[in-house]
Amino acid sequence: MIGIVLGSKSDLSFLEGSLPLFQDFNVPFTVQISSAHRTAERTKEIVKKMEEKGVEIIIGLAGAAAHLPGVIASFTTLPVIGVPLPSTELKGIDSLFSIVQMPGGIPVASMAIGKAGVKNAVLFAFSVLALHDQALKEKISLYRQQQKEKIIKDSSEMEKELSLYAHFFRL
Repeated sequence: MIGIVLGSKSDLSFLEGSLPLFQDFNVPFTVQISSAHRTAERTKEIVKKMEEKGVEIIIGLAGAAAHLPGVIASFTTLPVIGVPLPSTELKGIDSLFSIVQMPGGIPVASMAIGKAGVKNAVLFAFSVLALHDQALKEKISLYRQQQKEKIIKDSSEMEKELSLYAHFFRL
């Protein structure tokens, strides 16, 4: 099971595109909203409840100061993945630095800024869970194979379209 903590309700828009992955991979998840600064005690309670419910990895999405993933990690020994969000004028660079520059001793994995980072965090969490789940490992392999096949198909279709040009040649 995967726990996800958003810094605010507006962060849900970054997560929405990755939610179908949980259905596709048949992985249970929960999502909560809490702030590292405004509701630190709530964050601690959420993390403890996640542990009690059997969550094995936590993803924290945060913008601005982006302390949420680090605060989550301070309350648990579970793996924590931080995803910086582009919620300020700095377009997520501030969030990225806040997450990747965690002081030694309380690790937080970090992904790319924004929606791609969220998707990769979800897939990375699946990979961690797949260490002890062969069926999930096979689903991940199939997903990657399907991505590969799509690129090859797209390239072939593009070559057919471009073959209409006199100077186009195929490799």
